[in-house]
Amino acid sequence: MARKRVAVVGAGISGLGAIKCCLEEDLEPTCFERNDDIGGLWKFQKNISEKMPSIYKSVTLNTSKEMMSFSDFPFPDHFPNYMHNSKLMDYFRMYVRHFDLLKYIRFQTNVQSVRKRPDFSFSGQWDVVVESDDKQETLVFDGILVCSGHHTDPYLPLQSFPGIEKFEGCYFHSREYKSPENFVGKTIIVVGIGNSAVDIAVELSHVAKQVFLSTRRGAWILHRVWDHGYPSDISLFTRFNNFLQKIVTTEMVNNYLEKTMTSRFNHAHYGLQPQHRPLSQAPTFSDDLPNHLISGRVQVKPNVKEFTETAAIFEDGSREENIDVVIFATGYSFSFPFLDDLINVTNNEVSLYKLVFPPELEKPTLAFIGLIQPVGSVLTIAELQSRWATRVFKGTYVKTPRHTLQVNYMEYMDEIATLVGVKPNLLVLFLSDPKLALEVVFGPCTPYQYRLQGPGKWDGARRAILTQRERIIKPLRTRITSEDSGSSSKLPWLKVAAAGLALLAAALAYFRYIRHGDE
Repeated sequence: MARKRVAVVGAGISGLGAIKCCLEEDLEPTCFERNDDIGGLWKFQKNISEKMPSIYKSVTLNTSKEMMSFSDFPFPDHFPNYMHNSKLMDYFRMYVRHFDLLKYIRFQTNVQSVRKRPDFSFSGQWDVVVESDDKQETLVFDGILVCSGHHTDPYLPLQSFPGIEKFEGCYFHSREYKSPENFVGKTIIVVGIGNSAVDIAVELSHVAKQVFLSTRRGAWILHRVWDHGYPSDISLFTRFNNFLQKIVTTEMVNNYLEKTMTSRFNHAHYGLQPQHRPLSQAPTFSDDLPNHLISGRVQVKPNVKEFTETAAIFEDGSREENIDVVIFATGYSFSFPFLDDLINVTNNEVSLYKLVFPPELEKPTLAFIGLIQPVGSVLTIAELQSRWATRVFKGTYVKTPRHTLQVNYMEYMDEIATLVGVKPNLLVLFLSDPKLALEVVFGPCTPYQYRLQGPGKWDGARRAILTQRERIIKPLRTRITSEDSGSSSKLPWLKVAAAGLALLAAALAYFRYIRHGDE
């Protein structure tokens, strides 16, 4: 029987994993990439093209390496925990070479349209029209994995800023920003409070006369470096913490997060205190912003009410004169014009089962990969989605109502992992391998956990989990001290485990007390 053919749209962070997952399931992938290289959003390019994602030169990741690696291909231990985009590209090239994926990618090839074949209700097949070198061809595929992402269409709401049409300075979307050299001595307003807005404001403040950061709602600022100098996601995203969140109230979790973030940086003092609680909206990552605010190089302002030819008037009535540049870091919208209205996008929401499958299709042979916005790694979730989707292309499908892009990071991964059959069985682990079980529960929920069992099981998963702390510490030890490296790397986990067990005991005692009280 001939292998099923799968079209993968995009060779970025989601597409590369999708190709590999197709091969694991004995499917025949062909990846179409508009660019001349892999990497998608993470491939820095000085010149931008329409409908192409783009980053600025200095971008550093907000997710640490152990939390965002492919589940059967750990990062080299000497790579920094939070990488510059060029380091991530190095990792992608290693991954492509290791699994020999390059031969499945057709570069500088644009997908023009994806249409159901006349016998779709029976075959589930698609006619895919692609264009390369001004020549079009139509190909037939048994499945489609859309991996083009959701940072394609810059959202620039100029109608919300009266007077911008008469502003004599320069204004543009943050997508066009590349580096600070052209902004020396300028007075700049950055509109927005997301990761890009804060990064750009901080970077420009080194060369600009003054930078103003304009925000409507404020934001919670989360540091990359957490307790004991470990990456924040390594400390926060553990199975035990996820369990605790289920037995305590949302109010308690919000109070803890607010207290922790405020102890390091009092948001109210700097005009950034938001009305929403930490769990209500994704935080903004920045270790540098507090330093630049306290030195005055960046000043926080409210939303811009109106622009004049040379000034900005803010909603609190304040006014800043002689503005040279306005950068709108106002996010992105997304669309899929090549799908010929097969999927409707309204207010950046789509109707997809588990954020992957369009539920209206007669056959489950179209899947969206990486169309998510987690507080955590997109790569890790996208890979799990691909592992599931490629198996669905060969098996079963259940319909359900829509979900939006926002997901609870660990719960969503476990939900998809359960569908694939790769969620770790904690009871079995504690009985068969207690050392590994303790690290799985109290250590970070790294992607290797989803290679311990089931389809795609990887023999190196256990070792990858038990050595993840060494890979976290390795790039930090550029100067060796007399302190024992083993004990220092294990101490935070032991403290977390001890504190966690104490909390668990207290919670169980509380529930017993409530039960006996009811009796």
